[in-house]
Amino acid sequence: MAGRVVVSTLNNDTGVLATQNGMTGISKAWVNFNGTNGSIRSSFNVSSVTRNSTGDYTVTYTTALPDNAYAYFALGRRNNSVTRPQVLSQPSTAAYDPLTTSIRFNTWCDGAGGLEDPANCSFSAFSS
Repeated sequence: MAGRVVVSTLNNDTGVLATQNGMTGISKAWVNFNGTNGSIRSSFNVSSVTRNSTGDYTVTYTTALPDNAYAYFALGRRNNSVTRPQVLSQPSTAAYDPLTTSIRFNTWCDGAGGLEDPANCSFSAFSS
């Protein structure tokens, strides 16, 4: 039997789009933000970005991820004309361990030495 179902909005009981959280292989949370102040430009399942200090951020999820064994990445674009990308790094301390409700990470520029605030930063988390 072939058919087609058209639904304008599909939510679960918490109001989160059911298809986004029910599918594997797609981002469960993503955000594009200004690295100099943490202001969010656009996002999905991210309630806030906190700039803890230069190049040090905490992303807090609106709806918790199912566990803390998720994949994640962040990339940034520098404020000046240097073409080296900014990338995610995480010190090996418990304060940077991924949580189901948030994650803390640093951004630094390859070859520039030290943490930096990207003009434009994107982060995404993937989970089952």
